[in-house]
Amino acid sequence: MTHDFTETYRMSGSAPDCKDDGRSRAGKVHDMMPVSVIIPMYNVETTLAAAIDSVLAQTFRDFEVLVVNDGSSDASSMICQSYEDTRVHEIRQANRGLAGARNTGIRHARGRYLAFLDADDLWEPDKLERHLEHLEQNPGVGVSYCQSSFMDDAGRPMGLQQKPKLSGVTTVDILCRNPIGNGSAAVIRREVFEDIAFRDTLYGVEEDFYFDESFRQSEDIECWIRIAASTDWRFEGIDRPLTWYRTNAGGLSANLEAQYESWNRAIVKARSYAPGLIDAWVDRARAYQLRYLARRAVHSRNAGVAVALMHRALRTDARILLLEPGRTLLTLGTAWLQYLLPRGLYQQLEALAMSVAGALNRRAAA
Repeated sequence: MTHDFTETYRMSGSAPDCKDDGRSRAGKVHDMMPVSVIIPMYNVETTLAAAIDSVLAQTFRDFEVLVVNDGSSDASSMICQSYEDTRVHEIRQANRGLAGARNTGIRHARGRYLAFLDADDLWEPDKLERHLEHLEQNPGVGVSYCQSSFMDDAGRPMGLQQKPKLSGVTTVDILCRNPIGNGSAAVIRREVFEDIAFRDTLYGVEEDFYFDESFRQSEDIECWIRIAASTDWRFEGIDRPLTWYRTNAGGLSANLEAQYESWNRAIVKARSYAPGLIDAWVDRARAYQLRYLARRAVHSRNAGVAVALMHRALRTDARILLLEPGRTLLTLGTAWLQYLLPRGLYQQLEALAMSVAGALNRRAAA
């Protein structure tokens, strides 16, 4: 039987799951289990099943999957309900955005560790096993993340990997380079979120918040900066690509202007509790952010914007050219080539470059 529990959730802060046993998961946080996997769900009918399947295929088996239905209007809910595995639960709410869906998952989670998977991404089968081993062996690490492999809109491997800094990560690294990289890479101790929780009555009742729901973009980096600057928990990565990240030119990251404004808001917020950090490093962080947005513009075939963003990045802090000459020159050169060359010729060069990069990655992995 299917019911709409939106109003129940908004009034009480809790909701029954998709198995419809009539019980709220809220208040059960002391009935601990090892891992809660939180999957925000908003109109993701084309990718949701693959995401859930990648969790159910994990070599580590003791977990719950909390799929937070954030006001979906497509067939996503039916897909969730089609799973007979009792570890899969749906929690329904009116739309609150990605941060709001994650917060709801955290409130209902029973896991000692909280793992996040966006509904259009995938995990390697041994992801949870490796992260739990990492966290158990390193009690000072609060945020365990991994390298990521890239796939295109259709789920085809692109032969590219994200290889961030994995150890010795500082607050400056989080501010400037965000080594976590994407929302499906991290597995985090429950205590980390308890340490940064704040109370608010945003929806008419007092609730705990972890991610800031006033952000519809940049909610990840805002949270990571807050953890790094206000707690003693360490960030540390695993030297293996355990997450498949789907690049999507039509997704949230494609709205470059809105993303840049949300990033600025995160910086303003961070200055309120860490003014020294922001005053000392904001130019470097801004230059890296502009370079990242330039890469997004290249991906979405907006060459003029990409060139403008790269020039602005270098004017903001030209030292990124010295600190990361390869990546900076590659982004600048790619933007200009896309701007100057006929589309067909550029696409041929791009395909060749992707093929070479993929071969080099495969050779390095071997």
